[in-house]
Amino acid sequence: MTPDDLVLTPTNVRFQGRRFACTIGRGGLTTAKAEGDGATPRGIHRIVDMLYRPDRMARPVHWARPIRHGDLWSDDSDDPDYNRLVRAPHRFSHESLRRADPMYDLILVTDWNWPDAAAGAGSAIFLHQWRGPGRPTAGCVAFRRDHLRWIAARLKHFNRLVIA
Repeated sequence: MTPDDLVLTPTNVRFQGRRFACTIGRGGLTTAKAEGDGATPRGIHRIVDMLYRPDRMARPVHWARPIRHGDLWSDDSDDPDYNRLVRAPHRFSHESLRRADPMYDLILVTDWNWPDAAAGAGSAIFLHQWRGPGRPTAGCVAFRRDHLRWIAARLKHFNRLVIA
């Protein structure tokens, strides 16, 4: 591991010499991730994309991409675009990335089950803003808004999230 790895510990995430409180999936940690299980997958996951709401914040780094109206994330195992960014209208099950709440104002996308997604192995392991301390996610890793922005400003493409 390197100081540029985000390392999940039992109580926080370590990154660049600092520790950040976080929440994980309601299903805990798993080595056998499945779509809808609410678990956070163990492993080494690269940060492959950064998405942000340009109407709510400035671009956090030069490689971040804006979340546009109609941006969705496919969570349907039957979808040929399963576990990918898609556009509305989309006939398969999906999650909107442009939410009314601030949870997805900034999204760090991992390479979990990507780019060649195995059907049913789980989609969308993001790093995003939490709903509050101790409030679990659907499998993602979530942070306080200011902590997520601090992390994002220092990330490089393909930094790693290590979940042992």
